[in-house]
Amino acid sequence: MLKYFFLLSLFAPSLSFAQNNAFNAGEKLAFTASYNMSGVLTELAQVNMETSEVKTSKATLLRLKCTATTYSKWDNFFKIRDLYESYVSPTSVKPYLYKRDINEGSYSKFVQYKYNHSKGTAESLIRKKKKGGGTYDQNKTLTISSSTKDIVSTIYYLRTLNLSSFATGKTTTLTMIFDNKPTEIVVAYLGKETISTSIGSKSCYKLGISIKNSNVLKGTNDNLLWLTADENKIPVFAKFKVAVGNGELKIKSATGLKN
Repeated sequence: MLKYFFLLSLFAPSLSFAQNNAFNAGEKLAFTASYNMSGVLTELAQVNMETSEVKTSKATLLRLKCTATTYSKWDNFFKIRDLYESYVSPTSVKPYLYKRDINEGSYSKFVQYKYNHSKGTAESLIRKKKKGGGTYDQNKTLTISSSTKDIVSTIYYLRTLNLSSFATGKTTTLTMIFDNKPTEIVVAYLGKETISTSIGSKSCYKLGISIKNSNVLKGTNDNLLWLTADENKIPVFAKFKVAVGNGELKIKSATGLKN
């Protein structure tokens, strides 16, 4: 479920890494996640995005943490406890480590990428459950480009871009790793729009998303993301349509903003 919300944010132009002036450590964003059940949009879960500083022996990184948790009343129906996180450069948002730990109903999966940008590779680890119990690991070395990102670092990287310079109708493509596969995300800039949110009326950049050679996202301009048209460029609203239905993500609160 969380991947559909994140797929709405998985895009940016094929540019070198930009300078981050949109966010820093201490930012916390909370969202309500809704899904269409029997023709009615129903709030099922909360999605949180937060940043914190992590110091290693070689550098100071930003931890970009994203979680999704179903509300307790829905746990018996379909319990979700998902964690996505990326450790990145605070200035360029270049990723160095990515982790994805999903638990949805009886399904669980762990994914990790360790980036080696000087070699153009990423060491991949995927851990799954065995049918008879226990787990097994799949290890692989992936070839990446200098601008390759994961699902989380892409969301935040998007916020560093100068979207005010984009012409309406402009499209661009980004290659991202997802489940060890290169995924090409196509983005259309649809102009500005003012929308009402829980944190006030916001002028926003409106973006449409599609995925090349994939049927994950359905329709034309049915998968949309709104980012505030200010220096923070925070995501405040998203709509998605997939094969099994449609849903929305709405901002609930935003604290610790940089600007």
